[in-house]
Amino acid sequence: MSFAAILTLGFFLGMRHATDPDHVVAVSTIVARERSLRAGAPIGVLWGLGHTITILVVGAAILVFDVVIPARLGLAMELAVAFMLVLLGALNLRGVLARAPLDAVAPAATATARTYGGASWSSTSLRPLAVGVVHGLAGSAAVALLVLGTIHDAPWGIVYLLVFGVGTVAGMLLITAAMAASVVAAARRFQRFNEILVVLTGVASIAFGAYLVYRIGVVDGLFAGTARWTPE
Repeated sequence: MSFAAILTLGFFLGMRHATDPDHVVAVSTIVARERSLRAGAPIGVLWGLGHTITILVVGAAILVFDVVIPARLGLAMELAVAFMLVLLGALNLRGVLARAPLDAVAPAATATARTYGGASWSSTSLRPLAVGVVHGLAGSAAVALLVLGTIHDAPWGIVYLLVFGVGTVAGMLLITAAMAASVVAAARRFQRFNEILVVLTGVASIAFGAYLVYRIGVVDGLFAGTARWTPE
């Protein structure tokens, strides 16, 4: 394959990488809190930028300095993703529970609120960026090892990682834009749709995060004597 073809493949692999279940679950908990396409779509870009930053830093260290990530460290990075999913889900549920008493007192006022549980962290701070950074930690080793098997020149390998990251940003932008558009359209037809969606995404995020904790800690052996880690 020509290098141009490899870079093109890297871009589309980056777009596909954005559709991994843990990625989609994480951003859905954030997008569900938004009530406009303008606020929801950029979440994917911020997530992708955070993911790309980590992929570049960790991946470049592996490519340039031949850094070897021990099994326990690799599993610990994946465990951080699992804990983050549980946290995101809990924040969604807390926001709904905090908003419920206000609805009972002043439903007309709270119905106009754009977010749950106060000001939207997703739009006024770096929540999507931070979530992307954590996901990048979990996936950087696998991406770098894939590059090592294809490109044997470190500088070009870093270029590939950058193109892969651009593809991830593009893929997640499409996903979050589609999510946000669907949420906005449904909210216009069904009253309290946003609140129900926030609860559902919160429960799903906690459940999926708990499953990952079990798989990483028990099945893969992070909490046991022998850790078995295969970057993926």
